[in-house]
Amino acid sequence: MSAAIVNTVKQCGYFNRGQCQSCRHIQVPMALQLTAKILELQQLLMPFVADPADIFQPPVVGDASAFRNKAKMVVLGAAHAPVLGIISPSGEAVSLCDCLLYPSDMQMLLHRLTQFVQQAGIPPYRVDKAKGELKFILLTRSQVRGEYLLRFVLRSHNSIERIERELPTLLAEYPQIKVVSVNIQPIHMAILEGDEEIFLTENTRLEERFNHVPLFIRPKSFFQTNPQVAAQLYQTAREWVAEFAPKSLWDLFCGVGGFGLHCATKDIALTGIEIEAEAISCAQMSAQLMGLENVQFMALDSTDFAKGKSAADKPDLIIVNPPRRGIGDALCQSLSEFAPKAILYSSCNPKTLAKDLEHIQGYHLTKVQLFDLFPHTDHFEVLAMLVKD
Repeated sequence: MSAAIVNTVKQCGYFNRGQCQSCRHIQVPMALQLTAKILELQQLLMPFVADPADIFQPPVVGDASAFRNKAKMVVLGAAHAPVLGIISPSGEAVSLCDCLLYPSDMQMLLHRLTQFVQQAGIPPYRVDKAKGELKFILLTRSQVRGEYLLRFVLRSHNSIERIERELPTLLAEYPQIKVVSVNIQPIHMAILEGDEEIFLTENTRLEERFNHVPLFIRPKSFFQTNPQVAAQLYQTAREWVAEFAPKSLWDLFCGVGGFGLHCATKDIALTGIEIEAEAISCAQMSAQLMGLENVQFMALDSTDFAKGKSAADKPDLIIVNPPRRGIGDALCQSLSEFAPKAILYSSCNPKTLAKDLEHIQGYHLTKVQLFDLFPHTDHFEVLAMLVKD
């Protein structure tokens, strides 16, 4: 979607009342939000760009509202009057069930889940008193069929029976809920989830599809929260990689395989590396559905994996999609030594991207594109193509 086609968001009552400040720029016109992000990106990458007109591609934007596929709700209030949302800056419990970032069907389900907590009689966890059971409700929506993954984060196992008692009624009313799990997080801190995951449904994965590529959402696996723009991000990566006609490809920090699976063909040897085993399991399932045989996904640390390889093992092209901290000096050095034809870098933090570019030797930028996955915030995604000098 071109930058000229930008939807305006409705007035947000939460923001206007000072109850939620997450979308700090929501009152700024989308065109101005985008302009500020473009200027920031250009300033950060200017030391690496000879001619901005040749390098920077038109930004990719999506809808200004109803674009988010994941809700992370703190459960507040009392068992007889629960609130799903946040604690406001003034300290009050605020329901975010009507947040404009969520599609209307997701808003309706969040309201129903508030009722579910009340009917089940699950006491919300109180951080100040270290009492209660239900800490968070995490709801993820698949765009392809409007289906849901629902997670209850509990302090202990004590309320699982209450959830199971009310669950059949909820699932009969909302058959779109395909995966339900309980996460046990016993630590008395504001930590989102614990190690133990208990599934209450036979299904353990939620299917999503971007550009006809099957991807799977599972508890604890990272997944992009803006499907509309994410699909365009992956498609762009596919097109840029295809220009090099690689025979071998590494996808480091691969997550559930979004980038690598978009770029893979039956003629390309793909290796995907991700430290989270659950994400690797999802990527393997996707590859199998796509009929890709010359593929291996492994649950390893990406930097350690690269350190253990020699230049003789190098692929034609390497994709990196690190967390906000970037790839770091050690991996920058390994990539420089491997010297593949090209490196495709997807970054959610342009500051660490710029820092990493200082340490990747022997490459120059040929394309940079901004993807506005996070409207109304200072955050955005960047796709950068580095080609060997």
